[in-house]
Amino acid sequence: MTRDDLIAMLRAQTPACGPARDTLIAGGDFVVWDGLVPANRHAGVFRGRMRSALRHGHTVDGLAESVDILKRAGEELLRTGSIDALDKSSVFTIFLNSTATVLVACFGGRRATTPLESAGAPE
Repeated sequence: MTRDDLIAMLRAQTPACGPARDTLIAGGDFVVWDGLVPANRHAGVFRGRMRSALRHGHTVDGLAESVDILKRAGEELLRTGSIDALDKSSVFTIFLNSTATVLVACFGGRRATTPLESAGAPE
């Protein structure tokens, strides 16, 4: 899969797809792993992470929509991957069909900063 292939696949599946696409266009790195996992297993894992994020007052763009999409996909085998901004300020998780020709779901956005990072670490 090429960068252009992935850019073309990132449409409006979730609210995170546009920013993920912009990150790739700006030169961000991406990887798609070879392993295949049933979509509903991903749904269970990320539903738990969504609940945890909400308890801590965090929101993740496209996560709720991705969990719903993954739940509906059932036993369909999916590949996972990630897209990282060059400056590491944003990260996205992507889910593709087994042949990596269709993007199924995407979530992510700006990485959370720790209090030390936002205050500026000493040099």
